[in-house]
Amino acid sequence: MTDNHTTLDTVRWGIVGAGRIARRFADGLRHVEGATLAGVWSRRAEPARALAEPFGARAFDDFDTLLANVDALYIATMQDSHPHYALRAFEAGKPVLCEKPAAVNARTLQRMIDAARASKLLFMEAMKPPFYPLYRRLREHLESDPIGDIGLVRAGCSMANVPADHPSFSLDAGGGALLDIGIYEAFLAVDWLGEALDVQTIGRVGATGVDVFASLNVRHERGISQIFCGLDLQGRGDALIGGTLGTVTIHENWWNPARATIAYTDGRRIELDEPFTGGGLNYETAHFCDLLRAGATESPVMPHATSMRMMAIMDAARRDLNVRFPFESE
Repeated sequence: MTDNHTTLDTVRWGIVGAGRIARRFADGLRHVEGATLAGVWSRRAEPARALAEPFGARAFDDFDTLLANVDALYIATMQDSHPHYALRAFEAGKPVLCEKPAAVNARTLQRMIDAARASKLLFMEAMKPPFYPLYRRLREHLESDPIGDIGLVRAGCSMANVPADHPSFSLDAGGGALLDIGIYEAFLAVDWLGEALDVQTIGRVGATGVDVFASLNVRHERGISQIFCGLDLQGRGDALIGGTLGTVTIHENWWNPARATIAYTDGRRIELDEPFTGGGLNYETAHFCDLLRAGATESPVMPHATSMRMMAIMDAARRDLNVRFPFESE
């Protein structure tokens, strides 16, 4: 944390990238008080203009000019380029909210964290689930009516309808089921069970060289997680959190959490229902804006340590499957 409070009445956001997640972020800004989309830059000019115009924002001709005209940057490109844009933003003195995964490996992620800290700038990975009303309410409920010692997290998602030309299948772009989908499950496991001590992975590598399905058993500081992710099979997207006194089921899609069932060993069942608004990305964005105004350099909800713990699981799983990206150095 820092004590450099700012009086930003309206945080002017810039977006790098103009794909689907960039549009979802822009839509979500409409639901964030004191925030607006000021500019967009993409390597291709036309998509940037198409994204910027409906929001009254400017499509910039180059990335540096975008940085000079915004208060914060949201990185919405493929993960192979996240470090490049984040480091340039830090050099320009701009805080960064970076789409997940923030990097493709722990070594690169640590470079980004070190650069943000050296510049005393706010940096947060955009891992949305913990900011949803349902997730926050669940944590509050379990504080007063716990399910005992939590020692199991089971979660996964696999999608059979991912188009063959989707970037998730690109080895050059840092694709694969683990980083595109499994990173969510890694968050849930780390959030409830702590650091991973041992990771065992089985899976399949597809024709393009990326992992297309992976199943992980992970031993953590406080228990065991069982997670899966895939790009060529259909698998449900709920999650289970198990304790000595009961279980929590976060109903699908758990990463956009809206409903949960708590079943206690004494026979009680409690249903939590917390619909979300604005597509969901607005909650993490509002949190980031609050941190920025408070002069913070790190989120207490999504701290750098959590990002590093998630990435450690992904690194171990990719090693087990022998998946390596062409741009990764030795």
